[in-house]
Amino acid sequence: MKISPRRRNRAFLGLTLVAGLAFNACGGDDTTSESTEAPATTEATDATTTEPTGDDPLAALYEECLAEGGQVNLIALPDEWANYKGILAAFGEKYPDVKYPVANPDASSKEEMEAVETLAGQADMPDNVDVSPAIAQEMVDKGLFEPYVLTTDAEIPAGLKDADNNWTAAYYGIMAITTNTKIVATAPTTFADLLKPEYKGLVALNGDPREAGAAFAAVMAASLANGGSADDIMPGIEFFAELKASGNLGSTDVTKETVLSGETPIAIDWSYNVPGLAAELEAAGITYETNFPSDGIYGGFYGQGVIKDSPHQACSKLWMEHIFSDEGALGYLEGGAVPARIEALTAAGLVTDEVKKNLPPDELLSQINFLTPAQIAAAKEVLAANWGPMVADA
Repeated sequence: MKISPRRRNRAFLGLTLVAGLAFNACGGDDTTSESTEAPATTEATDATTTEPTGDDPLAALYEECLAEGGQVNLIALPDEWANYKGILAAFGEKYPDVKYPVANPDASSKEEMEAVETLAGQADMPDNVDVSPAIAQEMVDKGLFEPYVLTTDAEIPAGLKDADNNWTAAYYGIMAITTNTKIVATAPTTFADLLKPEYKGLVALNGDPREAGAAFAAVMAASLANGGSADDIMPGIEFFAELKASGNLGSTDVTKETVLSGETPIAIDWSYNVPGLAAELEAAGITYETNFPSDGIYGGFYGQGVIKDSPHQACSKLWMEHIFSDEGALGYLEGGAVPARIEALTAAGLVTDEVKKNLPPDELLSQINFLTPAQIAAAKEVLAANWGPMVADA
């Protein structure tokens, strides 16, 4: 389960599989992680992370980054989300003279955009973001991105990048149901199962789907499970209205703390957020089971981009290059997220069975399709009009 409020607040995403197409989101506190040094490393990758040399095509960008202060202001990157702890650590090892503070790790995609607008012109303005497709498009419309073409651009599918290079998506995943089997003896495997009386008060969403991408994705997945489609999210809203009326939908949002405390024993969240909590769950004596609901398979991505007129343009581009590099991509893989360059990595022999152990099954990943901006916008409008009266305020 994605054990961070950021997912719950991160606004909407954009993929789906099997029964349809998809979306995504992030979450919430105000803490700032001042990562002036690389955090404790993880086994994100076996690739070397040496400082660039004069022969490195990114060497000039690195030098430019150092000249502008040697810092990239990041935001909304919780450690456990898609293994960002390991990815950040690898960045620090590769570029030891570059600081990378992460503001508000659990912020939503909407809050990331608001930070860009509110802090414009200030030294702590975000240089880069990690946002859902819906917010990414809103930021494009507002002219908040500085277009940038990655050195690995040719290896990234068209569906995972903006046509004008405003943003590019580094990773994606699938909606899952993760259950604390210390509390719940029989884990639900479908959305239909969630309506069973034995799950009263145990089911949790990662935030409000009108703002949080992970929660939005859960509603879309539920829609697919109940006769809806990428063009019709209403069956998903009706499902959650029924889930709340039955008493099964709890009032607590999914966070790392609520998962570890057992407050949210059944969480609907991105599958790639489970591996990041595995060690802490084991230490707490918690056993868990993750299932991809067969009646509503749904996937989604997050897009990253350089912010226009931010204080550290070169460092922001250097960060982009890192998360799309082999090291960054393998870091996402370790966290259970599918990197955008998965085909190139596979062709290079870097995607072993061991590396793939945290990924959803190939048969699900192969069926992912991307929602169009029009489908995303239409679904958001329906949610905005109906979630309150039918679910939140009912």
